[in-house]
Amino acid sequence: MKRLTLLVLALVALVSCQNPKAPKEELTYIVQVSLGSWDAPEYAAEAVLERLDSVTAKIPVGKVIIGWSKDKEIYREVGAQLHEKGIDMLLWLPVFAETEAVCDNAPSVDIWGHAPEHFDLKEGEGFRFNCPSDPENAQRIVALYDSLFADCGFDGVFLDRIRTQSFVGGISGVLSCGCPLCEARFAEESVDLGAIREAYAAEKGRLLSVSGYTPETGFVFENPLAADFFAAKGRIVSGAVAAIADSLRSRGLQVGMDLYAPFMAPFVGQDYAILSAHADFIKPMLYRMTNAPAGMGFEYAMLKSALPEADGYPDFPMDVAFLDGQLKAMEPYACGKFPGIEINYREGIAPTTPSYIRESLDAIRRHHFPGAVLSWNIMEVPEEHIQAL
Repeated sequence: MKRLTLLVLALVALVSCQNPKAPKEELTYIVQVSLGSWDAPEYAAEAVLERLDSVTAKIPVGKVIIGWSKDKEIYREVGAQLHEKGIDMLLWLPVFAETEAVCDNAPSVDIWGHAPEHFDLKEGEGFRFNCPSDPENAQRIVALYDSLFADCGFDGVFLDRIRTQSFVGGISGVLSCGCPLCEARFAEESVDLGAIREAYAAEKGRLLSVSGYTPETGFVFENPLAADFFAAKGRIVSGAVAAIADSLRSRGLQVGMDLYAPFMAPFVGQDYAILSAHADFIKPMLYRMTNAPAGMGFEYAMLKSALPEADGYPDFPMDVAFLDGQLKAMEPYACGKFPGIEINYREGIAPTTPSYIRESLDAIRRHHFPGAVLSWNIMEVPEEHIQAL
């Protein structure tokens, strides 16, 4: 009898473990509302509120990131209703790109003094980058918040474009910024841009060859010059972002940050350790299906195209195992961690599916993160994708 009882208990336990209806760990979502360019909002407040009402009735939403139109009334109307529901509203604010319509910022150049190529995704998203070392560039961004948005009821700011150009601009994109201010900053970090120019002239893409990659270490550069350059670039760019974040946080604002996936972040000057220490939460863009800047496969293809002579870069299938590795790389940082998963659909750019969304969110649950940022525009999300959540 005792053996029969133990057998029954064992069978019950086995069935429980395999029960597909076992409750999943609940996630809290942050949603993004893209209003388009500075001067021509693509949606009225009524349309935004109607969409948010529909979404928040189905899933738990803790914050809404919205921007970057200058139309204050949209934010005031949206914020009033979000606050009634206990949902925070954060301004979506670009920092080192997409500011030419509102700020007279000094542009970024590569180490040869040329402007890197840009990528026109659509009007208002040209990915033309500004110098990260110019203190006036940083001051203008904070002043922009103070002059246009401080009285709109925002609970925080979500900092976007906090980087340099990527391999979308070829090798020129990542070997930047090289203006006189940045050259002096690199010198302070014991990196001689003249030596980098000479090494590249001799080695071309081999200068950036790597000896290996793990999610914990990232890419390991074979040439110490390359390793020193990207470490210094991370301190320069991320240090400038940290100062902007601290200034905004001193105003009582939450600060979120839009980051490249960990494996690509060093190339664009994003040092996770520095940035996470100055953020309330980070949103690494873990976009496996996006064929545009920040898409993981897209950016890695641009890297390989820009560095045909380089050795050591493996093939990375954009599967769930690779996603798990990027989530693992996020784990050590102390701030809030909300991976960005694209759920909007755009033909040829973001061909997402409900099964893809479920697969990505299940990976986030396995790593026990509190939630995800539903990227990058809730206004373009098909209803079946919301149901998949």
